Amino acid sequence: MSHIKSMAATIVAALVVNSVLAAPVITQLGKPEGQVNIIAWPGYVERGESDKNYNWVTQFEKESGCAVNVKTAATSDEMVSLMNQGGYDLVTASGDASLRLIYGKKVQPINTALIPAWSTVEPRLQNAPWHTVDGVHYGVPYQWGANFLAYNTKIFPTAPASWSVVFEEQTLPDGKSNKGRVQAYDGAIYIADAALYLMHTKPSLGIKDPYELNETQYAEVLKVLRAQKSLVHRYWHDVTVQMNDFKNEGVAVSSAWGYTINSLQGDKFPVAGTIPDEGATGWADTTMMHVNAPHPVCSYKWMNWSLNQKLQSDLAEWFGSNPVIVGGCNNKAVGGTDVCATNGYARFDQIHFWKTPVAQCKTQKVCVPYSRWTQDFISIMGGR
Repeated sequence: MSHIKSMAATIVAALVVNSVLAAPVITQLGKPEGQVNIIAWPGYVERGESDKNYNWVTQFEKESGCAVNVKTAATSDEMVSLMNQGGYDLVTASGDASLRLIYGKKVQPINTALIPAWSTVEPRLQNAPWHTVDGVHYGVPYQWGANFLAYNTKIFPTAPASWSVVFEEQTLPDGKSNKGRVQAYDGAIYIADAALYLMHTKPSLGIKDPYELNETQYAEVLKVLRAQKSLVHRYWHDVTVQMNDFKNEGVAVSSAWGYTINSLQGDKFPVAGTIPDEGATGWADTTMMHVNAPHPVCSYKWMNWSLNQKLQSDLAEWFGSNPVIVGGCNNKAVGGTDVCATNGYARFDQIHFWKTPVAQCKTQKVCVPYSRWTQDFISIMGGR
C-alpha cells in the first residue's frame, strides 16, 4: 500500500507514493465532549425513527453522554468531499474512499488499545488493506456486504444466474425486453462491476482484478458500459428513489444494496437479491476518525460501541450486511432472521471489495487511475 500514486485530484488531495506519515495517536481518553458528528450511509446509524425495533443510538447516548448527530451521504465521493470540508468526527468509509482519506491525510491513526472491543474483530478484517497502511490502523471495521443483483420476483420466477441481465439487451422471463428496465449505480466505482462481468465472460482479456485495468482492458469495459446506457432507466445513488423506481417505474433488475432489498420486502414488494455466478463487487466499511475531529473522546466511545454484538446483528439485519466481529453470526437479530445466511456471509471470498483504482497496481505494470474512471463514467452517463 505504500506505493500508491497520486490520483483523483479533482476529488481529493493527491495521494502520495511514499508511506503515510502517521500522526501521533491518542494515548488516553478524557471527559466526553457531549456529542459526536458522524457521516454515514443511509440506514447505518438508527435511533428507532424508521422502525422502533432498530435503535442502537439511544442506549449509547445514555451510557456515554455523547449525543449522536448524523449526516447521511449517498456516495463515497460525497463522503470524501464532506471529510475534506471538516467539522465531522467520524465517517463510515467504504474501501473506495478509505485510502483516499488516509493518503489525503484527512483521517488519523487509531489507538486500538483504547477500543476494548477491538479484540472481537474478525481476524480477516483486523488488518484489511483498506484501513491498514504500513501496519497502522486508520479505523474500526463496521459492516461488509455485497452489491447484490436485485430483481422483481414476479418477472424472474428464479434468480438470474448472470449479470448479463443488466449489461446486455435481452428478453426477460416475462417476454419483454430489459431495455429501459435496468438500473446502474451512479458512481465511477461501478466500472468495476462491468470489469468483473468481463473477467468471466471474456477471460482472454486477462483481467485479474476488476479495480486494476490496463488500457486495453479498460477500453473493453467502457464498451460494455456505453452499450448498457441504452438499457438504463436511471443511474441510482438515492436508495429511496431506487425503491420508488422498482415500485412505480417498472424497473425489473438492478445492482442494489441489501438495505434496498430489505426495505422493499418490508413494504411487501416482490423483490429478492442474489449474487450471480460471476460473483459480485462489494464494500467493507470502516469507521474512520477525522484528523481534526472536534470530539475525539466521544468518537472513541462510538467506535468501541459499534462492535457490540446486538448492534452488529441488528444493523446487519436492517441494512442487509454482515457483522465484523467473531461470532457475529451467532447472535440473533431483533427481527429473528439468520442475517449471515441471508446476506452472503459465506461468500466473502467471491466478493471483490471496493478499492480506489491506482496507477501503480499489483496485477499490471500500469493501471488506469481513478481520476480517469470518474471522468469517463460521467461521460458515459451523459451518453458520450
